[in-house]
Order: sequence, then structure tokens, then C-alpha cells
Amino acid sequence: MANSLVEAVPLTIPEPPSRKKASMDQARKKDAPQNSVTFVYQTKLAESFRSVAVTWCKNPTEHSLSMSVENPSEENKYTCKIDLGSGQSWGKKGLKSFEIEGARVDIFWDFRHAKFSTGPQPCSGYYVALVYKKEVLLLLGDLEKDAYIRTKSKPSSEEATLLCKKENVHGKKIFCTRAMLEEGKPEHDVVIEISLSGPDDPEMWISIDGMLASRIMNLNWKFRGNEIVMVNNLPVEIFWDVHDWLFNDLGSGPALFIFKPGFLEPTRDPNSRECTPRSEDSSRHDLVEENPSTRSFFHFLYAWRTD
Repeated sequence: MANSLVEAVPLTIPEPPSRKKASMDQARKKDAPQNSVTFVYQTKLAESFRSVAVTWCKNPTEHSLSMSVENPSEENKYTCKIDLGSGQSWGKKGLKSFEIEGARVDIFWDFRHAKFSTGPQPCSGYYVALVYKKEVLLLLGDLEKDAYIRTKSKPSSEEATLLCKKENVHGKKIFCTRAMLEEGKPEHDVVIEISLSGPDDPEMWISIDGMLASRIMNLNWKFRGNEIVMVNNLPVEIFWDVHDWLFNDLGSGPALFIFKPGFLEPTRDPNSRECTPRSEDSSRHDLVEENPSTRSFFHFLYAWRTD
């Protein structure tokens, strides 16, 4: 598996074909519509740390937000689902309550003035607040002042931690996302472009903020691997597994990309670029070891090819 250190550089080496045809914004709108994204946070609730999953979903039949709070004592999670596609204004502002260990937990939301782009998540004009014992444990959106006034609560003494982002995108040759590659900084634009047909060997390009970060050639042999790139002088490790793109029927399974700020321990020889066969029962997340050094933020991108 590859583990080389390269730096994102301006596009002076051979460019992906799309850069001669369309801008990244056009690609995001046309070729890579985003239809679901999940953020997993960790927060302290009822004297224990629990995961909170926030899923934004948009497809031809549904546009919704789901928030699930982990319930360690039972299999069932505490879940709240909000319909964002309804034309009724009364449904865009609400409150749902449930109990955890005898104490009330509230989820407040207000999407009456939310502005959306092409993705399922609003760009601005909204808030979602998870409140426990007059403390806001998790606050999403830009209307923070409105949220604190409505909930009559204060910020939690222990800030929620973002553990990972899981995203599904669809496209023909171009797949776009935004990834948090620097803690506390705005997300970066990431574009993945592939060329799987034609006289040349399959290739893949990964660009960050318009700069080519990685070019992977001979994908038939390098369909699984990793590289370390530098973004603003900080290391970011990129893992990829495009096996299903190359060897399975179209639409049978996505390619998996993992973006991790910092360094990770690979599961195989870090000096090897060879892709070894994977058993049917093995997990694609075996790309990284489950050890304390890797238990920080990950961005999982599942890229589905379409006709």
C-alpha cells in the first residue's frame, strides 16, 4: 500500500480531462449530486459520553433531517426525524422531547428561513439544538443567538466533538465533496475525477481547492492504497478503494475514500503499493487500524458511479 508524502501543487502537470471542459462548480451541480451526509458527534449526556448521529438526506421522494442519540443500555436509539421538504411553515419550526435516565432531553429546530444549495444540508438561516438540563450539548446552524434565546439555555461546559463525516455522492466521472482537513478551519473543496475507459490505463485524480493533490495511474493494479498530501503545510492522509468501480457491475457498489487529517497507521506494509486480494467477509474499513492513534476525525466518502 502506498504511503508517500506529496504536496498539493498547482495544476502544471497533465490535467484531468474535465478541467478543459467545466469548472468545479459546474461539476458539483451536474455530475456529482450529493444526496446524503451523516455527521457523528460525541457529547456528554447523563454522565456518560454518547454518540449523536445527524443525517441530512435529499432524494426525489424525501428531504429530511434525522438525529439519533445513542442509548447504551438498549439497542434502540432516541431518534427525531424532521421533514424538510414539506411546504407547511408550521413544520419547519418545532420541538421533540424524550427522557434519558429520568431526565428530559429536548431537540429544538427552526428551518423557516433556511437557504439550501444543491446538497441536502442548509447553507444558512437555521438552527438545531440538543438540550439537556438547560445546557446546549450540540448546536448546528448559524442562528446561534436565536437558539439560545428560544431554548433558554447556556452552552455546555463540554463541547461536542465531531468524530466523522459519512457521505454518499453519485456521478459519472466526477465526484465532489467538502472535507474538514484542518481542525477549526473551513472545509476544503475536494474533487475526484476518474478515467476508466479508452486506450490508456485507468487513472484517477484527486484535487483539493483546485490544486492537484494526487494522480493515481494504473488503477487496475493500484485500486486500493493511500498517500499523504500536504494541505497548508499540514499532512492529510487519503485512502482509496475503487475495486467495485473496476471489477463489478456499474452501480453494484461504491468506491470508498477516507480523508484523515494527520497520519495513520496502515494495516499493511506502508512501503508496498501492491493491492492484495480482499476476502468477501473483510471490511473496507480495514484500510486503517482500530487503535487509539486513529480514533479522531475521519471523512468517509462513498462514491457511486451512474450511467
